Amino acid sequence: MGNFSVITEFFLMEFSSMRELQVLHALLFLLIYLVALMGNLLTIAAIITEPHLHYPMYFFLSNLSLLDICTISVTLPKFIVNSLCGTQSLSLFDCAAQIFFSLFFGPTELALLVAMSYDRFVAICHPLHYGIIMTPARCVWAAAGSWLSGLIYSALHTGNMFRLPFSGSNVIHQFFCDVPHVLKVSASDVFHAEFILIVVSLCFFLCCFAFLIITYVHILSSVLKIPSVEGCHKAISTCSPQLMILILFVISIMISVLKDTSDTSPIENILLAMAYTILPPFMNRIIYSLRNQNIKVAMGKMIRRTFIFPGKKYPSLKT
Repeated sequence: MGNFSVITEFFLMEFSSMRELQVLHALLFLLIYLVALMGNLLTIAAIITEPHLHYPMYFFLSNLSLLDICTISVTLPKFIVNSLCGTQSLSLFDCAAQIFFSLFFGPTELALLVAMSYDRFVAICHPLHYGIIMTPARCVWAAAGSWLSGLIYSALHTGNMFRLPFSGSNVIHQFFCDVPHVLKVSASDVFHAEFILIVVSLCFFLCCFAFLIITYVHILSSVLKIPSVEGCHKAISTCSPQLMILILFVISIMISVLKDTSDTSPIENILLAMAYTILPPFMNRIIYSLRNQNIKVAMGKMIRRTFIFPGKKYPSLKT
C-alpha cells in the first residue's frame, strides 16, 4: 500500500507540441463544431416551425439531431479549450462526465435508429395502418424509451468503472476520456465486472442489429413490389437517408470496438477516435440535407422568413 497512489486527474494526448499547430487544430475543430451545431439546430427549428413536417419520421429525426448535438458536445469543446489554453489536464469528475455521456448517447442513437426503421417499415409495408400504429403517444414513448435505455446503460457502466479509486499511470493517449484507456488504470475487480457488462450489452446490441437488418430486408422487398417507378423512387428516398446514417453508425461502432490501441501510435488512436466521435454527428445532417427534399425546402423557407423576407407567407409543403 505504500506505493499506491490515487489518481485525481488525467492528462490527455495532444496532436502536436508546437503552439501554432495547437491553435490551428483548435480553430479547425471549432469550425467543424459550429457547422455541426448550426446544421442540427436548423434541422430541429425547421421541423418545429413547419406544420407539415409534424410526422413520426421527422419527430424521430429531430430527436436524432438533438442527440448529434449532445454527442459532438461531449468531447470537442473540451478539446478546443485545451488546445487554445495549451493544457491537457482533465479532472476525475470531468473524465467521469465524458464517459457517462459518451456511453449515454451511443445506445440512445441505436435505439432511435431502431424506432426510425420500424416507422419506415410500417409506412411502406403497412401504409393503411400507419395512422393507427404510429400514433403520437407511441412515438413519444418510443423516443422516451430510447433516451431512458441509454441512460440506464450509461449509469451501469459509469457507476461500475468509478466505484473504486484509480491507480497507475494517469496519461491517456487520447483527446478525451476513452473507456479502454480508463479501464487500463482501473482496479482488477472493476475490469472483470465491466467485462461481464460488456458481454451482456453486446448480446442486446446484436439483437438490435438483427432487428434492423430484418426490418430493412422487409422494406426492400416491399419496395421492389411497387409497380410504379415514381412510387418506388419515393419509397427509396424516404428510407435511404436513414439507411446511410445506420451504415455510418455501424462503421463507427466497429471502429471503436475493433480498434487495437496497443498496436497503433497515439496519433493514430486520436484519428480513429475522431472517426467515431466527430464524423457521425457531423455527417448525419449533410446526409439528410442532401437526400430529404422536405427538410431542404423547410430550412430554406425558415431562413427566408426569418432573415430575408420576414412576414412573407410561403406555400405549405406537400408530404
